[in-house]
Amino acid sequence: MNFLAHIYLSFNDDEITLGNFMADSIRGNKYKHLPEKVQKGIILHRHIDTFTDAHPTVRKSSKRLHKNYGHYSGVIVDIFYDHFLAKNWKNYSDIPLAKFVENFYDLLEENYEILPEGVKRMMPYMIADNWIYNYSKLKGIAKVLNGLNRRTKNKSKMNFAILDLEEHYLEFEAEFTSFFEELITFSKQKYISLCEEN
Repeated sequence: MNFLAHIYLSFNDDEITLGNFMADSIRGNKYKHLPEKVQKGIILHRHIDTFTDAHPTVRKSSKRLHKNYGHYSGVIVDIFYDHFLAKNWKNYSDIPLAKFVENFYDLLEENYEILPEGVKRMMPYMIADNWIYNYSKLKGIAKVLNGLNRRTKNKSKMNFAILDLEEHYLEFEAEFTSFFEELITFSKQKYISLCEEN
């Protein structure tokens, strides 16, 4: 899953949210210096990724893209799924998306000193262009895919994946919706068990 899903699946717990968001910037166990609950957020992120990558519905979405994008298909599906979460946000949260995202940016700024260097570099761009809120729009998704394609020096051709999203929009949305219900249940159980650990 991508940024918005990981933030959402932190269940409004600030320290878990920080860990869940920053986890992709941390290798191995290089997080032991962080506050204990932030560490648990990193572990939760990894459980979410493992569950997602192995799930047959996600694999079905990914397979639809594999011919054109190879091993980048999984990354693209993560972004598509964040789009559907943002677009259908009212089904998942009582907090308006704009407010939810604003609260998250505030949280990052309040905890700037513990963020990994990669997140610190990315943050100004993320906030200035309001990446997470703009996932709700196809234009926002196109921009993200263009940026990722540039980062692969145009090898991935991910910028063209917006066409796949438009062509198979209803299938991707149905797959997201059925999968995300399962992911919420799984993540909530993991969150509870991690928070209960000493």
